[in-house]
Amino acid sequence: MTMQPKYRELLLDEDVRRWFENLKAKSVLTATVALRNLGHYCELTGTTPHGILNKARANEKDFRYEFTDFVRKMEKEGKAGSYIARFKKVILSWLKFNDIRLQLTVNIAGENETPTIVNERVPSKEELARILRKATSRGRVAIAIMAFSGLRPESLGDYEGTDGLRLGDLKELKLSDEIQFDKIPATVMVKSKLSKARHHYFSFIGEEGTTYIREYLDERRKQGEELTYESPLLQFDVRGVKKNAFLRTTLVTRDIREAIEQAGLKMRPYVLRAYFSTALDIAESKGLISHPWRQFIMGHKGDIEARYSTNKRLPPDIIDEMRESYNKCTKFLETRISDVSEENARLYLQQQLLSAVGYRQDEIDKMNLAETSTEDFQKLLRDKVAGAMASNGSKQRLVSMNEIEKLLGEGYEFQAVLPNGKAIMKMPF
Repeated sequence: MTMQPKYRELLLDEDVRRWFENLKAKSVLTATVALRNLGHYCELTGTTPHGILNKARANEKDFRYEFTDFVRKMEKEGKAGSYIARFKKVILSWLKFNDIRLQLTVNIAGENETPTIVNERVPSKEELARILRKATSRGRVAIAIMAFSGLRPESLGDYEGTDGLRLGDLKELKLSDEIQFDKIPATVMVKSKLSKARHHYFSFIGEEGTTYIREYLDERRKQGEELTYESPLLQFDVRGVKKNAFLRTTLVTRDIREAIEQAGLKMRPYVLRAYFSTALDIAESKGLISHPWRQFIMGHKGDIEARYSTNKRLPPDIIDEMRESYNKCTKFLETRISDVSEENARLYLQQQLLSAVGYRQDEIDKMNLAETSTEDFQKLLRDKVAGAMASNGSKQRLVSMNEIEKLLGEGYEFQAVLPNGKAIMKMPF
């Protein structure tokens, strides 16, 4: 294996090796952490893996009492409950693998508490922007994929450096003379073996993230790299030594951690995924994305995952709807403020008109104004005005522009101007 775990001498024991390989089949990280915890417990208690088995088989009650005494001792030394609980978990795993079904009914104070991160908070959009500015071009891509797409660092590069996200996993990326994306937001595919839940899923990444990716890939091309769809998204530094096919998780998070420190902040790299989750929470509360779709692009199993797994692929129209929902969420995710274009100005004016005639903000957010024709937009206004006038007992009037000044003098209140040149005036009674 690429990464040599602490207490690897325990693997010389064939029984320990088999237990380790069994855990590794599901997750090499889980197996490595379990081996370290088993070795540490043996070191603290002056025993061996087979010593644990022998004691458990000889007298379950004595073994339980001995472990209880160990727990109380750790608590008196001020160890966190979550730290002590790892020993309970690994011992039960080791016993179960060896067909010893023993119940360690030992209560551990604060077992589910994590004091080291209890006060950890999600970065603000301004803080994330500062982190991105301090990052290297490679680190910026890693940060963007975590913060804007919600991927775990293990999906970018696994624990041993044998697999990770490839350029071909960015489905709309085109490696022509000019590196570009055919469609934005672009799809980010996550293979089952790079997913924590061990299922195949996808997320998206918007304009800001794809810009960082293009800049990073252009930089690699200029350095002489021949990019293919099999190339890792995150490549080794050309000045460094390439020991693995992909960056290991520890190197992925090192880039992110250094950027966070350079930005003057103290938080774990994993908090970037919490940033993504929090932004989707806000978007979901505003009706911009459904809960099943939110679960899916977060990599969680749910209704949409079951459908995706069964059918192998979702219909294109569903994927496009998911893409559009994600696109509406980017205003809570991305840090860049786009330049005001003619199209943006038109959309802003339309939103203001809709608001003026009585549409709620959550109703406006759900509208795809970019693809709404002028005729359909005018109908939206007319329908709302007609409904408002009916419910108000005709307390509003549609008038021509040259009547506005006169009616204002008579006590009327100006409401809005419609695209057809008419104005809405509220009557003074």
